[in-house]
Amino acid sequence: MKKVIAICQSGGDFVTNMDGTLSYCGGDAYAIDIDEQTQLQDFKNELAEMFSCKADNITIKYFLPGNKRTLITVSKDKDLQRMVSFVGDSGSVDVFILPEEAAAHNMLSLPAIRSSEVVPAPAIVPVEEPCDMLIVTPDGPPPLNRIPPTLSVDKIHKAALQWENTITGVDQRFNSFSEFKEALHKYSIAHGFAYRYKKNDSHRVSVKCKSLGCPWRIYASRLSTTQLICIKKMNGNHTCEGGNVKAGYRATRGWVGNIIKEKLKESPNYKPKDIAEDIKNEYGIQLNYSQAWRAKEIAREQLLGSYKDSYKLLPFFCERIKETNPGSVAIFSTKEDLSFHSLFVSFHACISGFQQGCRPLLFLDSVPLLSKYQGVLLAAVSVDGDDAIFPVAFAIVDEETEENWRWFLQKLKSALQNPQQVTFVADFQYGLKKSLPEIFENCYHSYCLRQLAEKLNMDLKGQFSHEARRFMINDFYVAAQAPKLEGFQRALENIKNISSEAYDWVLQSEPEHWASAFFPGARYNLIQSNYGQDFYSWVGEVQELPITQIIDSLRGKMMETIYTRRMESNQWVSKLTPSKEDMLQKEASLVTSSTEVLISDGSNFEVRGDSIEIVDVETWDCSCKFWRLTGLPCSHAIAVLHGIDRSPYDYCSRFFTMESYKATYAESIYPVPNVEPLPLDDVGELALVIVTPPPMRRPPGRPKVKSADPLDSIKRQLQCSKCKGLGHNKKTCKAS
Repeated sequence: MKKVIAICQSGGDFVTNMDGTLSYCGGDAYAIDIDEQTQLQDFKNELAEMFSCKADNITIKYFLPGNKRTLITVSKDKDLQRMVSFVGDSGSVDVFILPEEAAAHNMLSLPAIRSSEVVPAPAIVPVEEPCDMLIVTPDGPPPLNRIPPTLSVDKIHKAALQWENTITGVDQRFNSFSEFKEALHKYSIAHGFAYRYKKNDSHRVSVKCKSLGCPWRIYASRLSTTQLICIKKMNGNHTCEGGNVKAGYRATRGWVGNIIKEKLKESPNYKPKDIAEDIKNEYGIQLNYSQAWRAKEIAREQLLGSYKDSYKLLPFFCERIKETNPGSVAIFSTKEDLSFHSLFVSFHACISGFQQGCRPLLFLDSVPLLSKYQGVLLAAVSVDGDDAIFPVAFAIVDEETEENWRWFLQKLKSALQNPQQVTFVADFQYGLKKSLPEIFENCYHSYCLRQLAEKLNMDLKGQFSHEARRFMINDFYVAAQAPKLEGFQRALENIKNISSEAYDWVLQSEPEHWASAFFPGARYNLIQSNYGQDFYSWVGEVQELPITQIIDSLRGKMMETIYTRRMESNQWVSKLTPSKEDMLQKEASLVTSSTEVLISDGSNFEVRGDSIEIVDVETWDCSCKFWRLTGLPCSHAIAVLHGIDRSPYDYCSRFFTMESYKATYAESIYPVPNVEPLPLDDVGELALVIVTPPPMRRPPGRPKVKSADPLDSIKRQLQCSKCKGLGHNKKTCKAS
């Protein structure tokens, strides 16, 4: 086992030589043998006995091999083992022992030092000659005035040390002044000092240390007859407390942006607080939250391009979409001042897939965007034969208003070109209640049950306890999903038993627009507008990108999804899509030998089992309403069809067949190349439109997030133990 002689020194002072290295002057020294199995506590006990101090009050430090500028703190066994490993073949190591009082005196201005952290030693007393180790300084160590960066041993080589020699001295050459300035900036961070420019023009750069009286200087200028930049003069000696500078002087937003750019590319959700922590750990620079946030914005623009310029590209982007995907619709509009107002996109593959294979069912919803200029994404999402989402069209608008929703619906109708009778599942706000029947004649408008339940919950808040509201919301859902009038009325009676006001609210909320027992359109038991949650999750992944990249990222997701589902469906062998095949088989399993089928006339049958139901095979209806609500024969209908020797597959909605599913994904979305402004000779009218960002800024506070389930938003209210009222406690109760 490797043994090392530790030269243990205590009672002296650290001093800085002219070349920046440190020496330890004065005090006593002893030699101790240690190895990789030596325990830190045993080492401390032996040191305490030698230097007549308490073991618990000892701080142990040592230099990195070949580096007399950096001190390492030993605070645990692993640190001691690492020290032995660092020594290598030299066989000895200088160890400096600081009793607690002296360490506290020295570290008065330092942040807390964790185990195995690197502490650049302070500049205290500049000397020109090395001092004698046997000289004793009775006054003890002077206080430190420098705040050092705290870097871990594992990262010191990666961060600061790799920049120590970015500036080597006179005659060093660079390709440009910007390259020289970048090297100088890194050099200042590695050596912990701030600087300022004395001269800074296109021919020369002269820089001095920011500390008053410090002789450090550097001068660089163009090398004669070349474009190279050469360091002509340099005084590399510091006599200042270089580390005692603010982060802003040592780390500009642009510099931090360059540092974090690659990591931000790998982790788009890189948080400002994590950025600040990483910069502190790796480079010893403390950033506040706003500095880290601004640096992230700069890095993002370097990676993704300018948010502002992306609006200028909108005319060219729309043209490129229509060129690469013929039959697609890509339209934008601006306000009078040419600021962005809205952008509508619908790809030909989506239009064709909806018309050829999807149910005539569209879910309308909105998603707020968190990009620099905000905005809202409006979406129309359908559902394929296997109950997966199928985006049809979407738009980005400056804000969610009645006018923008109406504009979106008009463009949607134009894209679909004389659509069949469509059922919309959407909110009733933002003018949708009025706009939908005006733009899409003879359409059905089903109110989104989630949004209705949220409104009911808000209107009841303050009147009832959270338990009572939870029961009423549950009964409201039961009423909405009840296939028959009897079930609807039972659910409403349960609500009425808790609150007659809530009962009246439900009756006045137009049940014909949301209750299955009354709704005339075909919703296929899908009753919430956020059914396209998968699509909205795609939006959430890209919502902070520039506007053109948001659209292109969604295009890429949709392109891959269409191709993947087309390939997967080639492996299916059933007549129906897998999910619908399972549903049909489940209903068929409910038919037993005890199920009795009685014929009434040519198409009407009576089915007796757990209940008595009436089936009409001509109108595809059963008194249980399952057939009408889902588009698949119920167990009663299947019993009848087996009795008359007909196949249940012939009585399933055509939208659930493999033919319709393959027609949905028959067309492809094609790639869109990078969009750049065209030459002036080719742009034509596009050159006349220079779109600017909307005059909207991100509001203060955390963005609101829609709850997927209204029951999640029901919170317990305060209830007074004195009067049993809600919204206060007994201390604030006004009851006598």
